[in-house]
Amino acid sequence: MQTMSSGEQNVFKGALIGCGFFSRNHLHAWRDIEDARIVALCDADESRLHAAGREFGIERLYTDAAALLESEQLDFVDIATTVASHKALVELAARAKVAVICQKPFARSLEDARAMVDACNDAGVPLMVHENFRWQSAIQAVGAALHRGEIGRPFWGRVSFRSGFDVFSGQPYLAEGERFIVEDLGIHVLDIARFLFGEVKRLYASTSRVNPAINGEDVATIMLSHEQGVNSIVDCSYATRLPRELFPQTLIEVDGSAGTLRLFADYRLQIHNAAGTELRDVTPPALSWASAPWEAIQGSVASIQSHWIDCLRRGVEPATSGRDNLATLALVDATYLSARQGRSIEMSEMFGADTKGTR
Repeated sequence: MQTMSSGEQNVFKGALIGCGFFSRNHLHAWRDIEDARIVALCDADESRLHAAGREFGIERLYTDAAALLESEQLDFVDIATTVASHKALVELAARAKVAVICQKPFARSLEDARAMVDACNDAGVPLMVHENFRWQSAIQAVGAALHRGEIGRPFWGRVSFRSGFDVFSGQPYLAEGERFIVEDLGIHVLDIARFLFGEVKRLYASTSRVNPAINGEDVATIMLSHEQGVNSIVDCSYATRLPRELFPQTLIEVDGSAGTLRLFADYRLQIHNAAGTELRDVTPPALSWASAPWEAIQGSVASIQSHWIDCLRRGVEPATSGRDNLATLALVDATYLSARQGRSIEMSEMFGADTKGTR
């Protein structure tokens, strides 16, 4: 891995490309990280660009990413644009020898994602995907409990995200694409399943569209068989009307050989084993800039960006590297293929003979 240009200094200098809806969370989190500083912004929309610059006190503003990379001496670039621009921007940064952290979905296709990973690998620059759900405090607590063996060997799990929250008001483009919930939200939930239960050898999926005002699917149910012997269910919905809206909480159930784990609403983690039943509070940490109901996601942004800076400083591969994210993207593509063809998909189909190529 490349040694960063400011590795001998105290602060890693970065630029943010994309000043849209979610970028404010990135900028707030960067401001809280002592070892990082965003020195420049880029967005094709000048009004949006200048508004972000004023809000966060950043004066060097660009409407063209190539001009940004040519003019600034950067340790990293944070790409917070929509997926259509990711491949071109990642490859542009790779040619400039600048490390990249990129929002999810990482790429429009597995082929594009592989090309982006190869570009950064060939250039010798680190690449991380902002796959932030697994970094939520509650999800990390679940992972830690399983890693410690608190319920023995897991054999069954469920990762569930069901909501009726209006995500389209803040991100209207989500209603326009042919793919919706699996690509935008399910990718996170599938990544959680990988994080908790390991790689997947096969899956079967069903999707549907309940909301007639959108083009893509808004409900998905996916059954996964993991290589380590766990069978899991991933389900997600933006068409579920609950007595109390839980957005953006993810609920988790795990059965193990020595007990059970349940992540209930309101970040209550229950561990049941031979020692008894314990209920833990895994509420997201309080941040001065966080706002309801986004606290868990905003906290995960701070965690993932801190991890990125730590990895740059130590010269190690991030947990959600571009290489690692290929396996999550493959699950997304396999889900759509299974739903379309009505059959189980062996993950080896997604990678050909190189079934270990994403590990």
